[in-house]
Amino acid sequence: MLPNPAQTDFSSDELDAIRAQFPILTERVNGHPLVYLDSGATAQRPQRVLDAERDFVLRRNSAVHRGAHWLAAEATEEFEDARATVARFVGARPEELVWTSNATEGVNLVAQSIAEASLDPAADPRVRLAPGDEIVVTELEHHANLLPWQRLARRTGATLRYLPVSDEGEVEGIDEVIGERTRLVAFSHASNVLGGYSPVERIVARARSVGALTFLDSCQAVPHAPVDFGALGVDFAVFSGHKMLGPTGIGALYGRFELLDALPPYLLGGSMITTVTMDGAEYLPPPQRFEAGTQRISQAIALAEAVRFLDELGMERVAAHGERLGARLAEGLAGIPGVRVLGPGPGAPRIGLASFVLEGVHAHDVGHVLDERGIAIRVGHHCAQPLHRRLGIAASARASTSVYSTHAEIDVFLEGVAEAAEFFGVAGTREVLA
Repeated sequence: MLPNPAQTDFSSDELDAIRAQFPILTERVNGHPLVYLDSGATAQRPQRVLDAERDFVLRRNSAVHRGAHWLAAEATEEFEDARATVARFVGARPEELVWTSNATEGVNLVAQSIAEASLDPAADPRVRLAPGDEIVVTELEHHANLLPWQRLARRTGATLRYLPVSDEGEVEGIDEVIGERTRLVAFSHASNVLGGYSPVERIVARARSVGALTFLDSCQAVPHAPVDFGALGVDFAVFSGHKMLGPTGIGALYGRFELLDALPPYLLGGSMITTVTMDGAEYLPPPQRFEAGTQRISQAIALAEAVRFLDELGMERVAAHGERLGARLAEGLAGIPGVRVLGPGPGAPRIGLASFVLEGVHAHDVGHVLDERGIAIRVGHHCAQPLHRRLGIAASARASTSVYSTHAEIDVFLEGVAEAAEFFGVAGTREVLA
């Protein structure tokens, strides 16, 4: 039974039907039912996604864009249908969606291509950087949306600046930091640590006013809410398959076609050329220009099936479900003495994710206690060391949800955190959210 899109959140019967499609959720850990609250790192996959990839490999497995036989034609058609399906899901045209191995590759693709273009005086000035230009990021960023821009700045002589964040993780200084020398602004759509949304419209508007490009890390937004990159007005964006019920080894880069067409290729090899001589080569237009070598064919097909699954659930309802779970996480954690909840305060929008610190207790120890109870969360710095440093902490514990997560699981998690607080002798009376 699939949900009724006219409703907002999922009913208990609907959630049961959704969960029944995820085989791994029947597993037990240390004698306890698995409570999987690490979807922000990697989401689980429904049976139909597993079946879609397996069916392709069993029945139509072949190289794409390079064979004249029936299998190659079928594989190519299904591969490009997958591109169209995923592109439509994020408000893009098929020619604006480049398959990558993950979102990290997408960030590096754009950064490296801009570095290459910056060496060519004949390249489109929109995708060139020079000494004195500025790249702007935020203090929120995952390392994958920071390190490539650091290297790009070093290679081009540009200056890297950043938008600071408040104690609650709100991006500040937009008008002050993004200025006339800014050429590129790279920022996250939703924080993988704090769960709050960035002010995308404000940042894009400010960047446009000074003629700067925008690059959006949408890994934590695309799986959880309706996203339309065209409507948002961003120039580039990335997201990954394994966070949105799809397989690992597949991600996508969105880029406005005219900008993709202005960039030189990142990887060189087969299937991305028109003509090759011993002295040089001419390249295909996007997206094939950026898809050298054998592609992630079965993974792309499985990701398209994950997109169809999410579409059937209804992304408005997926968003409502996640927001309610996120609010329950934040409120429940705030009611446990000794717990510091990171990110937006009560009532502020957040995805179904909350990170926290238990006073005097290392996040890894909290994670171990929860794991003994079958509760899977993420602990550490979540590939966001500068943000943790800004917040005055070395590490945090993070619970993150997906479409299959339930309010009952949140209650089990909150009980586990409260028990951990008692186990480690954190002072106070337990007040788990009722």
